[in-house]
Amino acid sequence: MRLILVRHYKTTSNQNGNIIGWGDSPPVKEWREDINFVNDTLRKSNIHINQIYTSELRRARKTGLFYARSLNIKKIQHSAALNEINYGDMSKKSKQWVQQHVPEYKIDPDYIYPNGESFRQMQARSIDYLLKIADSYPNDVVMGVVHAGVIRGLICHFLDLEYASNLKQHVGHRYIGVFDIEDTKCVHYEEAGIDSGFISQGIIKVPFDRGI
Repeated sequence: MRLILVRHYKTTSNQNGNIIGWGDSPPVKEWREDINFVNDTLRKSNIHINQIYTSELRRARKTGLFYARSLNIKKIQHSAALNEINYGDMSKKSKQWVQQHVPEYKIDPDYIYPNGESFRQMQARSIDYLLKIADSYPNDVVMGVVHAGVIRGLICHFLDLEYASNLKQHVGHRYIGVFDIEDTKCVHYEEAGIDSGFISQGIIKVPFDRGI
């Protein structure tokens, strides 16, 4: 399966530095600019997407619907397995406040946020779900419209990177990750959009290739 991974539209909470998690936040006024960039880049790359999967969160579902209309894809699949990390009691708080009061924030991937979950738990559920899709549709090109936390977790897993030190890597709204997955392994990875922090910080070099 070829997985094309993109992020949802930019929200006002993203812009203001607030945590959303499983909550909701309206899009910024210029939200279409990022999505049009991604859409145009995919078209120029001749990437022909067969299916779209999104998280159940509104910002991902609405972004997925935009791409579905553009690509003439009739049906979108949604799953909570692709949701952003559930920050629990930290939801809607400013990231600055959480950094000051929760020392484990984006430091310890196993820390479980009160009434929420850990980054490791979020990573595990998203990996499990996408591998099931890959097993069912090994020859398809699937778009996943997800969240920055999910993207970081998947990059770290599929490229065998240390997780804790990469919890803060930048993943922008013009990110396009291309994963070729065979037999539960990522055999090829590249980025077609604006580089993530994994590339700009020299954590990985693309294209990433390896044998099964």
